[in-house]
Amino acid sequence: MSNAHPTPHPRRLARSREDRMVAGVCAGVADHLGVDVTLVRVLTVVATVLGFGSVLVAYLAAWVLMPEA
Repeated sequence: MSNAHPTPHPRRLARSREDRMVAGVCAGVADHLGVDVTLVRVLTVVATVLGFGSVLVAYLAAWVLMPEA
């Protein structure tokens, strides 16, 4: 018996072109995860403050490494 449902294509992680405040990284992550972009942005700011800037380094790396949508 064959599988009647085709396998969905995985969503590609990419920076947003439309919904960006700085580089579109948070909007791209939110779109990929299927969550509200405001939640991702707030969590990023809180994690940056509590993590003494370590998330800022990850954000900058994502800015450079993530392709633009």
